[in-house]
Amino acid sequence: MDLVVAIDLGGTAIKAALVDSDLATVHTIRVPTRRTDGIVDVHQLAEVADELSNLAATQNNTVTGIGVCVPGIVDGDQGIVRFTANLGWRDVPLRERLAEHTKLPLRIGHDVRTGGLAEFTVGAAVGVRNAMFMPVGTGIAAAFMVDGHELTAGGFAGEIGHAVVDPHGTVCGCGARGCLETLASASAIARRYGEKTGEAVRGAHEVAGRMAGGDPVARKVWDDAVGALATALTMASALLGPEVIVIGGGLAESGEALFAPLREEVAGRLTFHRRPEIVPAALGDNAGCTGAGLLAWRAVREAGVS
Repeated sequence: MDLVVAIDLGGTAIKAALVDSDLATVHTIRVPTRRTDGIVDVHQLAEVADELSNLAATQNNTVTGIGVCVPGIVDGDQGIVRFTANLGWRDVPLRERLAEHTKLPLRIGHDVRTGGLAEFTVGAAVGVRNAMFMPVGTGIAAAFMVDGHELTAGGFAGEIGHAVVDPHGTVCGCGARGCLETLASASAIARRYGEKTGEAVRGAHEVAGRMAGGDPVARKVWDDAVGALATALTMASALLGPEVIVIGGGLAESGEALFAPLREEVAGRLTFHRRPEIVPAALGDNAGCTGAGLLAWRAVREAGVS
């Protein structure tokens, strides 16, 4: 049986899988990301690919392609990681380096756009031609599909976490003031609650719990986050007209505590615009590997291997 290797590269861990042509996972491994002087070692990806390829061979299967998703500014068409602070890379020709070692068809992509590809293809936005995927965790980014085409812009599309929603707000790590991430990321929610109360919390989920228990400060911090997200989604709706907006990441695990007020807030701001359905992600932590599998099968088809 022909399989592909799907690799989801993160700053702390690498999740990789053997994936069949139906996008079913045959085997998964997870290893800590290796660094030298703070820079992630590219060779580790080749080692992971080799490990899975060898495993496939022991089961009379053949690996025919590889897909890799990476955080940062990623030019998938050129196969180059332009910049990722998380990994310590700048202008790394990742596709070329891995292809030299593996001798297999290979594609790379941005982690959020790759996760979006999975949600658009086999997840929560199947069957629509205009969709948005926005995971909200430590950071915030987005992937867009318009008229059935993914938007990439050479790797620069989708940085919605750095759209300014409060020009007089907190300075963001990127250097701008009032970015969406400063109000609505999971880490920002926890940070802002701590700043207002002097009490450290373990994360946004704890703020949500305190809000449910009647804590007015938690309610204010949460409402600010929902309002900021609604501003960003309203802008996205006006610009790109998504039929479905898929929300993923850790904050989506809050369920209706997030989705109910967010849907109401967005609906109240839209007038003549298309009104998107706002839904939770379907694939969860598997979106990256599933999307990388899709990239790998695209590379195989383009190379005419199968």
